Amino acid sequence: MSEKRLGIIMNGVTGRMGKNQHLIRSILEIMKAGGLELADGTRVMPDPILVGRDAGRVGALAREHGLDRWTDDLDAAIANLDDTLFFDAATTQARASLLSKAIDAGKDIYCEKPIADNLVDAFAVYEKAKAAGVKHGVVQDK
Repeated sequence: MSEKRLGIIMNGVTGRMGKNQHLIRSILEIMKAGGLELADGTRVMPDPILVGRDAGRVGALAREHGLDRWTDDLDAAIANLDDTLFFDAATTQARASLLSKAIDAGKDIYCEKPIADNLVDAFAVYEKAKAAGVKHGVVQDK
């Protein structure tokens, strides 16, 4: 059985939704379970880098959960070729532009709902992801 690393840029994890629903109850639980086994026997192991505007808060969150990777430099995180998936649970008002930036960098994208604060921007992100050929998805916590 081989293991595949999945580098995940997790933006907005110092907020309630990003921290509790997505980091603690999802990604960390998958990691504790030894990854996620695929049909071919490969195990996908998430390797998150936590991203937040406040270095003190995001660093403390990473240490609290035994994670080494964190930053307050979103642009550098997006530029890192080793991390291929961008997740966003930060402010809705900035989400469309952040998703667009991640798509421009070739990242697959996954985000909390809504994609944008208006329908025009939401469809623009969808069309951009589709045209770029990146995987894309939206989740809600309930």
